[in-house]
Amino acid sequence: MNTAYPWLVDQVVRVSSPGVTNTPHVTIVLPCYNEQDHVIDEVERICKAMDASGHTYELLAVDDFSTDGTLARLEEAAPHFPNMQVVPFHRNGGSGTVRRIGSQQAKGDIVVWTDADMTYPNDRIPELVDILDTDRSVDQVVGARTTEEGTHKLLRVPAKWFIRKTAERLAGQKIPDLNSGLRAFRKDVAEPYLKLLPPGFSCVTTITLAFLSNQHDIRYVPIDYAKRAGSSKFHFVHDAYRYILQVLRMVMYFNPLKVLMPPALWLIGLGIAKGVFDMVVHPVRFANNTVMIFVTGLIIGSMALLADLIVRSRGDT
Repeated sequence: MNTAYPWLVDQVVRVSSPGVTNTPHVTIVLPCYNEQDHVIDEVERICKAMDASGHTYELLAVDDFSTDGTLARLEEAAPHFPNMQVVPFHRNGGSGTVRRIGSQQAKGDIVVWTDADMTYPNDRIPELVDILDTDRSVDQVVGARTTEEGTHKLLRVPAKWFIRKTAERLAGQKIPDLNSGLRAFRKDVAEPYLKLLPPGFSCVTTITLAFLSNQHDIRYVPIDYAKRAGSSKFHFVHDAYRYILQVLRMVMYFNPLKVLMPPALWLIGLGIAKGVFDMVVHPVRFANNTVMIFVTGLIIGSMALLADLIVRSRGDT
């Protein structure tokens, strides 16, 4: 278990109802932060859909140290939802930390991530679970949003498109929605990668790239995406920057040649071309910048091969 946040792990206290089964098939991890006005509506929607589906399940409603009445609302409603367990954090750890700890503590074979802000069609969670149950070749099912309803829409749409295309290029696969918060996956497949999850929103990007980089099949299901209830926790500049870094970090972790070898070969080629030009213009003399470009390419290429050797010998992918 990742111990970067031991204060969260040590202080997790579950307020559970006696109706929760000991061996549920599905665990739904629901991060809750300042959602007092609609969190119970979301819980009711999820439980109603899961009860109708016939799947055994547990709903982990994790209060991420809300500053409003979210935790009180959850604890008050707990007796009415026998499959819900309320997990209060005593520090704010971020949605990625909530999802990591919730997934590590999940009892179900299938783990579902979603949000409590009324944006995702959580009544379709059983549909995602059914796909995993009927097709063993699929390890993760993602709700791919067909619209963008978030804040800063004029900035988010092109930024997300650029990040998604960068991820597709590096991962070598098409990714309809890189950072959807609604997804279901097999816990045993995801367990080796949970330690890689960052504390913030980019955790969903991380789990996507971890699966794709290790040849685990992901199926995308188109979903509607509603305007969120309450205020957004997404900060465009800060979170977009972290998304880009996380894409590069994950591809470097699993396939560093994808990141390092193209610029290395480009620099080596440029150095050779510049060397030919130097020989024509100034025979038997290479310019300093020619040598610098060529050597830089060799250094980066050597780093790429060494990083790839480390990845292949690591034994956890």
